[in-house]
Amino acid sequence: MSAGHSTYTPKSGLGRWMDARLPLPRLVYDSFVAYPVPRNLNYAYTFGGILSLMLVAQIVTGIVLAMHYAANTEVAFNSVEKIMRDVNSGWLLRYLHSNGASMFFIAVYVHIFRGLYYGSYKAPREMLWILGCIIYLLMMATAFMGYVLPWGQMSFWGATVITGFFTAIPLVGDWIQQLLLGGFAVDNPTLNRFFSLHYLLPFMIAGVVVLHVWALHVTGQTNPTGIEVKKKTDTVAFTPYATVKDAFAMVVFLALFAYFVFYIPNYLGHADNYIEADALKTPAHIVPEWYFLPFYAILRAITFNIGPIDSKLGGVLAMFGAIAVLFVVPWLDTSKVRSAVYRPWFKLFFWLFVVDAIFLGWLGSRPAEGVYVAMAQGATLYYFAFFIVIMPVLGLVETPRRLPNSITEAVLEKKSAAGAPATEQAKG
Repeated sequence: MSAGHSTYTPKSGLGRWMDARLPLPRLVYDSFVAYPVPRNLNYAYTFGGILSLMLVAQIVTGIVLAMHYAANTEVAFNSVEKIMRDVNSGWLLRYLHSNGASMFFIAVYVHIFRGLYYGSYKAPREMLWILGCIIYLLMMATAFMGYVLPWGQMSFWGATVITGFFTAIPLVGDWIQQLLLGGFAVDNPTLNRFFSLHYLLPFMIAGVVVLHVWALHVTGQTNPTGIEVKKKTDTVAFTPYATVKDAFAMVVFLALFAYFVFYIPNYLGHADNYIEADALKTPAHIVPEWYFLPFYAILRAITFNIGPIDSKLGGVLAMFGAIAVLFVVPWLDTSKVRSAVYRPWFKLFFWLFVVDAIFLGWLGSRPAEGVYVAMAQGATLYYFAFFIVIMPVLGLVETPRRLPNSITEAVLEKKSAAGAPATEQAKG
């Protein structure tokens, strides 16, 4: 679905002059005003706009915080405390930035689950999905490096443990670890590297977001039915129909964000990170931020050797494989039906997958011992089975429900079904 021929008409002499030389107003109008979107989009489709808002918020607050932060192991921890106490509104900036990272990941996980549920990765949108996965990967790298900057106990030991896993990679593992650390242990060069990359990567994310939006406008927006636009009545203008819905969702999301910032700003953090980093004192339980916990659980679930692959390398491969598998989802799903709305068995397995992902997150926060290890192994097995076994097999054996002939027909059927009880009651 493309926007078609431009309907933008400059209304002033300056507008016509600008349009002939650098048609930015035309680009904005065609992309965010007159751009046609399916008329049946629900609130699950508002998280793309929320993510754009959160990215801008993270970049703005991050730039201001960087003006006061000192990337030196001797003073990094104290510089963060100085921001909190001595910089005007520094406490607010820091809480906006730290909680903003969590809100960013909440939004991106909803966005990913929505894409999986409604089949937003299927042809011709494979490149759109892959760009989204690249954004997610860059987000994870940015967040990990940002977690090290406060130079608290969990920052230091988290960096030590995670970079240590690279040594399991044959031949190049030690070299990768030393490249990241800038030496043989987490120290001042590590902090400088992580600070530089943490500052740079959000701008790379913004660049890939531009490509992501471009790809979206080339292929067109998907919708809950998974049916492509067939006629003009299937769409409405982006403004005001989609923008009003996006704006309302943003207000609700920002209210949740504000609740965390002003009432429970440290709820999603770890208490040990308010203790300055000490290389001689290991925390009782080293855990990453909550949004990494599912992958941390997968990493620790591999406690056995797989042929020539030892458990340490197997855990690293499983952790990275859990992310890499997302890139090939468009080719793993063999069903010709896009949306889970019309796939009863896939819908069941999808919601089990959502529960499994949340369960893995909880297991990642538990000690890697006893029954937790067995549960993590079972949850990891289902995680990979969902993509590698269930998706391909279901596409071949599942019998989907009847699809509507068009988006308009689906909308009218839904309205008719919603109005039926009231009509029958009126007749009674």
